[in-house]
Amino acid sequence: MGCPGGPFLINKSLFYREENVCMIPENWDKAAKEHQKAYKRMLEKGNKNKMLKALPDLHEEAFSKIDCLQCANCCKNYSPRFKTPDIKRIAKVLRMKEGDFVETYLRLDEDNDYVVKRSPCPFLAADNTCNIYEDRPSDCRRYPYTDEDVLLKRVPLTLKNATACPATFVVLEKLLEMEGKRP
Repeated sequence: MGCPGGPFLINKSLFYREENVCMIPENWDKAAKEHQKAYKRMLEKGNKNKMLKALPDLHEEAFSKIDCLQCANCCKNYSPRFKTPDIKRIAKVLRMKEGDFVETYLRLDEDNDYVVKRSPCPFLAADNTCNIYEDRPSDCRRYPYTDEDVLLKRVPLTLKNATACPATFVVLEKLLEMEGKRP
């Protein structure tokens, strides 16, 4: 799916197409913060079956308009959880012992999950690509969960993602529109 030609609107936010890459306005994150209460209300009280059914198409639509490589906020500001299979796989690809991989790159967080020691992610390249993309953690593969029930079940995570990820913002704005609950 390609980006539609010319500028386009999503809930009164103007998106622009620039050299075949869709760009969102600088104020999307401000709008996401302003709409937190509306998102929360919708996610908690909205028609979950209707929303869940709409997610795959909304996800595809959002990612047809947004190029993650123009943003990389997730990699710059947050860490995925590194589960045991992720650690084994990535250590093998990097030709490191698992213990050395953990010691070099990871720490245990307050939930006792392994996360990167620092931000931005040590595997994020200067051009916003991932140096371990094919072997990235499962949390990275699934982020921002806009095509999964996680979006509806883990409301605090979804609200956080809305201010970090323009695709999450677009999906939530479309859900608000669909639910007739636009702020």
